[in-house]
Amino acid sequence: MTPRGASSQRVAPLAAGGVLALASAVAFGATTPLVQRFGHGVGPFTTAALLYGGAALLSMHAGPTRGESPLRARDMPRVAAVAALGAVAAPVALAWGLQRTSGVTASLLLNLEAFFTVVLARVVWGEPIVARVGAALVAMTAGGALLLVRASESAVDSRWGIAAVIVATFAWAGDNAAGRPLADRDPTQVVLGKAALGAVASASLACAFREELPQWPAALALAACGAGGYGLSLRLYLQAQRSIGAARTGSIFACAPFVGAVLAWALGERVGGLATLVAGALCGIGLWLHLTEKHEHEHAHGDLVHSHAHGLDADHRHH
Repeated sequence: MTPRGASSQRVAPLAAGGVLALASAVAFGATTPLVQRFGHGVGPFTTAALLYGGAALLSMHAGPTRGESPLRARDMPRVAAVAALGAVAAPVALAWGLQRTSGVTASLLLNLEAFFTVVLARVVWGEPIVARVGAALVAMTAGGALLLVRASESAVDSRWGIAAVIVATFAWAGDNAAGRPLADRDPTQVVLGKAALGAVASASLACAFREELPQWPAALALAACGAGGYGLSLRLYLQAQRSIGAARTGSIFACAPFVGAVLAWALGERVGGLATLVAGALCGIGLWLHLTEKHEHEHAHGDLVHSHAHGLDADHRHH
């Protein structure tokens, strides 16, 4: 029989880890409708530079994570690749799309990142796609297609705006696939390198395209969105992962797109009706199938080989 005190000691870390994971999901999920609101009229390159500039500043202030393997010189080409995909192409496409679609629709479409991540993991790394994951991909694809079809009947959403958000999810999935070998490096340094490179590149492109600088309240708000949605959210995610594991953390974090959709609705967006609800349900079914799928497989890390059961982990769900 397990002593009552020992049981309480196990429950406390689980509860604390769950709170951290939920806070991470809320911080990331709230970013989409807030970026849409504060980024209104701001150029997409400028928006991306401010978002990842905020994330870089927060990571710089946090400093390296004790006990983690630091980045090495040979890692820099890969860091540059994930910066180009995840800190330039993705936020630029998202910012452009958010000015042409609703926050509710854009938030729901972010679920497609999981779809593209699984497909790219299959193509790039040869990871298998089992029947349950295949069903999840079908549900997510159907949800995205329904939102795209509904755009022709909406005064708020445009097909080009939805297409841009889909491009953003594909770029973030490419970031996940390209950055997989960086999983063993200090995550704070990885985020700092990626965010700093992305901010500099986006700012340079903003200057090249002569985008106007936003008013300082909008600039500060977008930088804060980046610090919270990409910087703080990641730190909370990693802390939760160490308390309750990758599968539980990923399961809780999967509510992030729906947090964004609810916040957009609370901010006054009334879009879609039945079609949007059905699309949201399909995306939710896809995520549920994803997160409840378990399998065991081997991972090789140098001389270390281990096997474990997992759900959708940090490499698959967080930027």
